[in-house]
Amino acid sequence: MKASRLVATAAVAGSAVLALSAPAFAHVTVQPEGAAAKGGYAVVDFKVPNERDNASTTKVEVNFPTDHPLASVMPQPVPGWKVDVTKSQLDKPLEMHGKKISEAVTKVTWTADGKGIEPGFFQKFPVSVGTLPEDADQLVFKAIQTYSNKEVVRWIEVPQKGQEEPDNPAPTLQLTAASGGDGHDASAKDTADTKPAAQTTAADSAKSGSDTTARVLGIVGILVGAAGVAYGVLAGRRRTTA
Repeated sequence: MKASRLVATAAVAGSAVLALSAPAFAHVTVQPEGAAAKGGYAVVDFKVPNERDNASTTKVEVNFPTDHPLASVMPQPVPGWKVDVTKSQLDKPLEMHGKKISEAVTKVTWTADGKGIEPGFFQKFPVSVGTLPEDADQLVFKAIQTYSNKEVVRWIEVPQKGQEEPDNPAPTLQLTAASGGDGHDASAKDTADTKPAAQTTAADSAKSGSDTTARVLGIVGILVGAAGVAYGVLAGRRRTTA
């Protein structure tokens, strides 16, 4: 009985821990579709869950980093949502594809046309971004979530390495190492080096086969010649006997 009570108590405690910890994971996040390599482009999804039981999320604002401005920001249309892109002048112009860019996107706002994100649901907002900075390991996007009851939740606290996650962490995009062309070039070089070697081997094999054929034909010729001489000798002896 005591053992069963302990098991029951542990189960209840475990459920309570899960219930208390679940909301901590329900916050606005950003994740790439694939890799987000430094110096490249990526499609990222801003995932917005609804944390309320009595209200819907009707507006989402995402502020883009100003310390590492992105020259190209293109949101994907999301049914049921209106999107507004805000651009601002840059203190230091960017260079993209040989052109100077003096402004960049600093905020993207999605506003629901209908019910928005209802309780128990979440919504993804895809955005194509680039070029990603080469001198940073992560990008922080501060977000603001507005509910139908006028409540506003600010996801603006920057997570610090080695510290516990804050209550309202800002969406943070982790960048991966730049994809270099060394591996591709090395592979191409290996292919180029291997191809002549294969061709040489084939040529050598063909040459060897030709030599063997010539030798066989030579031996056959000698045998045929010897047979002819032997036939001539025998024929001469028959004539002499006759």
